[in-house]
Amino acid sequence: MFLTKLRARTTRVGALAVALSTATLALNAFTYAQTDADVLKPNANLYTEGIPAIPKAIADSLTKYNDFRGHSFVAWHPKKPEMIVAHRAQGASFAQLSWLRTPMGKLEPITQHTDPISSTTIDPLDGNFLVFESSKGGSEVFQLFRQGFDGSAAVQLTDSNFRHSRGAWRKINGKHTGEFIVSSVALDRNLTEEQKKNIGITFRLMNPTAPEKARVIAELPGTGWFNGGFDPSGKRVILNRYVSANESEIWLLDIETGKRERVLPMKDSEKAVHLGGRFDRDGKGIYLASDRDGEFRELMHFDLASKKFRSLTKGLPHDVDGSSEDEDDDDAGARMIYARLNVKGRSELRAFDSVSMKEVPIKGLPEGSVVTAAARKGGDELAVAVNTASSPSDIYVVNSKSGARVQWTRAESAMDTSGFKTQEIITWKSVDGLEISGLINRAPAKFTGKRPVLINIHGGPEAQARIGFQGRWNYFTQELGITMIQPNVRGSSGFGKTFLTLDNGYKREDSVKDIGALFDWIATQPDLDPSRVLVMGGSYGGYMSLAVSTNYADRIAGAIDVVGISNFVTFLETTESYRRDLRRVEYGDERDPKMREFLISISPLTNAQKIKKPLFVIQGKNDPRVPVTEAEQIVAKARGNKTPVWYLRGENEGHGFARRENAEFQMAAMARFMQETVLK
Repeated sequence: MFLTKLRARTTRVGALAVALSTATLALNAFTYAQTDADVLKPNANLYTEGIPAIPKAIADSLTKYNDFRGHSFVAWHPKKPEMIVAHRAQGASFAQLSWLRTPMGKLEPITQHTDPISSTTIDPLDGNFLVFESSKGGSEVFQLFRQGFDGSAAVQLTDSNFRHSRGAWRKINGKHTGEFIVSSVALDRNLTEEQKKNIGITFRLMNPTAPEKARVIAELPGTGWFNGGFDPSGKRVILNRYVSANESEIWLLDIETGKRERVLPMKDSEKAVHLGGRFDRDGKGIYLASDRDGEFRELMHFDLASKKFRSLTKGLPHDVDGSSEDEDDDDAGARMIYARLNVKGRSELRAFDSVSMKEVPIKGLPEGSVVTAAARKGGDELAVAVNTASSPSDIYVVNSKSGARVQWTRAESAMDTSGFKTQEIITWKSVDGLEISGLINRAPAKFTGKRPVLINIHGGPEAQARIGFQGRWNYFTQELGITMIQPNVRGSSGFGKTFLTLDNGYKREDSVKDIGALFDWIATQPDLDPSRVLVMGGSYGGYMSLAVSTNYADRIAGAIDVVGISNFVTFLETTESYRRDLRRVEYGDERDPKMREFLISISPLTNAQKIKKPLFVIQGKNDPRVPVTEAEQIVAKARGNKTPVWYLRGENEGHGFARRENAEFQMAAMARFMQETVLK
């Protein structure tokens, strides 16, 4: 590798156009002392190349923006009015799990795991332990761990040679068996080239107290499978087969015989999104989210015998993001179905009676975008986690009958966030007349004159810029006076299933043209400076930032590519096999000669000679989605243009920086990059 580790040294770095105060970083004349103590040094897990010295004063000015610590709801205790929450303690690298036994009570730590934790569930019988997923160094080779409450270390339940995911707990006639489904998929490092072409997924039934006795219940071709809930008999389980963002299927699996049958779509000609979560109370029907009847995903009930659908959200021009499927919740879950709707980028909670299937008003909901909602077993209490532009996630408990609301957590912050404003929605017409929208955070009025612009493009591409808390990103707006725009280019979710397909295959560069049209819109705004525009993005957004660099080099001041695709063909050939076919549906099949030629022609690596403005590339070494080679090849080629290219690599990171200490250095480096591009 051409990468070399940054070594701290005493050197004369001269004057920088920076002014620092305790609250504000603005570009005036700031000269810092030429000693190691005045320079921010990367930690041992960060490698850099081409990044100039970063004044420690920049990091100091960022400190209060790096310390927003909200709370995520994880699970109710099955027998007590207590909950598990995830929270990052002050100074910690990432969130750990804790008990919260009373509203606003003291958190009692449960885990001290060495890597970030995800997808946690609690023992539904007596609440004696947790099971969570975690992977080393951002590799996404997820393993399952059982964690007791006696202070002992977590016990790994799964084979590290496979990637695993936990599914639903099994119940038979309303009683938990103590078993759940585990899905496992092989990793490329253990497969031959021939095996990679025929990769599949294995489902097992496991009791986490006796993982060695887990038994195989299905071996399925392909890797787009994940499971929903069991029927009341515990004999059948819902399987979902994900084909693409616009197509998925629902199957039923008999776990005793291994027989499976496709339930939806009933005909191949009825291809649409069908995502099934749970059976109804008597096991005669299933609840699902589907866009089969229109542009948006509706919450539906499907009767297995009559083959009839009934929509609970018919007529609402909003996607159902998900419905409450609290498998630990027998009573309240059987009585009410909770759905989160994507209402113009804000997540709103709705409730429906599972018998009449009519909407029931929810009293007492707090203001904000709903992150999670879960009813407590046997009660009327609903835990709701919400965030707002001025606050990270907090948890409230709402009584669904009386509307009484009790706040259970209060986010911790090193600064007053009440002044952070909600993003505004903006729209513009693209080159073909299609209306595109985005979110804008304008610089505060204290900054005068035309403001520089940061265009921050989401990943996916089937994702969406959403309204809510912006965390560290507030620094760029509040302290540097940069207006941030988050565009939802064609291909984004939340705007209907047709819009979602408008960037597929040969239409890929149409989404890049949406950014070209955004440049025109910026030029019409009296408060924005079209000559000082920086573009950035992560994952697919990273590709977009590189594509803008090659297609609109004369309209930007620089670009930041975070774990982005630089060559679609090399990406498809090297991304983990369990993802490859699913990505081919979106981007095109590189094995087809015509498509291969097209993908190569539009790839930023092919057009790297057109990159004329400074480029900052950020990558995790262990990224299984967009391998590190995607970053290194664009860095190497762009350097031939004699333009500055910065490179930051996290040795213990994957698809983005998850650890606080690495993310903080990344932020400081980006602020330094902005000095060199849009803040001069």
